[in-house]
Amino acid sequence: MKLHELKAAEGSTKNRKRKGRGRATGQGTTAGRGMNGQNSRSGGGVRLGFEGGQMPLYRRLPKRGFTNIFAKEYSEVNVTDLNRFEADAIVDLTLMKKVGLVSQVKDGVKILGNGELNKKLTVKAAKFSKSAIEKIEAAGGKVEVI
Repeated sequence: MKLHELKAAEGSTKNRKRKGRGRATGQGTTAGRGMNGQNSRSGGGVRLGFEGGQMPLYRRLPKRGFTNIFAKEYSEVNVTDLNRFEADAIVDLTLMKKVGLVSQVKDGVKILGNGELNKKLTVKAAKFSKSAIEKIEAAGGKVEVI
């Protein structure tokens, strides 16, 4: 099979509607918008959530809770995932990104204590859980908070 022999699956592609191209197309004159009224005009229509003057749903429902805009969000890595590095390695953010442990760095990396660690490592991260610190130090490694 060659590139020029590839074809889309049957029924997966449709031709777009060519509006305003004469009466014979079935989408001429009003171009499928109907006759008169707000929605037939360019720029017509109502804003999102508008209910014709009735109090909109988003204003009728009670508001609850609070979102802290200053809250820090950490990418999480478990202690088990650190076993892929060689012994005596210095594991930091750049190395974790390179290996693919962390894809999106938000406000840093937090090491969690899920699993076991079999190698002596020096781990540098923004935060550590208590169990993660215990497991890394039990394996003979060091913990450094950045």
